Amino acid sequence: MVKTPPLANGDKLNRYEFERRYNAMPNLKKAELIEGIVYMPAALRFRSHGQPHGRIVGWLGTYEAVTPGVALGVEPTVRLDLDNEPQPDAILIIAPEAGGQARLSEDDYIEGAPELIVEIAASSVAMDLHAKKQAYRRNGVKEYIVWQVLDQKLTWFYLEQGEYMELVPNTEGILQSQVFPGLWLAVADLLAGNMQRVLTVLQAGVQSPEHAAFVQRLAPFV
Repeated sequence: MVKTPPLANGDKLNRYEFERRYNAMPNLKKAELIEGIVYMPAALRFRSHGQPHGRIVGWLGTYEAVTPGVALGVEPTVRLDLDNEPQPDAILIIAPEAGGQARLSEDDYIEGAPELIVEIAASSVAMDLHAKKQAYRRNGVKEYIVWQVLDQKLTWFYLEQGEYMELVPNTEGILQSQVFPGLWLAVADLLAGNMQRVLTVLQAGVQSPEHAAFVQRLAPFV
């Protein structure tokens, strides 16, 4: 029997070979295929990744809890195309039966583009703002959030005629999703670690008429 080669940083593979090698390494926690190249991240630090990741998940999880018909995923494998199989830090999808654009495969992987992807990046030179952004845009991820922790910056992109545009905050500095009504983010407070204010603003979002209409629209499919 020929032994399956292990994954290594920089390998150039298609998605099928990437999965074959990944599945042969059960102790491997995370590896991504981005534009046909394998990336295997180093250990993650607390302040620059683990803590911000937790805060984003808390924000999205609160929205999911009051919005039947949407689903939150943390570091799921996403089969985007033949050259891209990332594990985003977080995703939010509309359930396929409710008209969402992604679907679940028979072996329980996400196939297609989630409506929203969030990545925690170290800085503006990270892959998240270059190769991944290109792959997400090309595959139709409708909204993409990149939190550049070291730069103290968060950018929320939305897809407009095949290109990513930056979402502009309202007069109170709040970013509001165009895909998930009521998903509001107080960016300055998130960057400052003021999660109480972040969740207060989100609470106002999920009490808005727009969110109520969204929930009502999804209700028949839940």
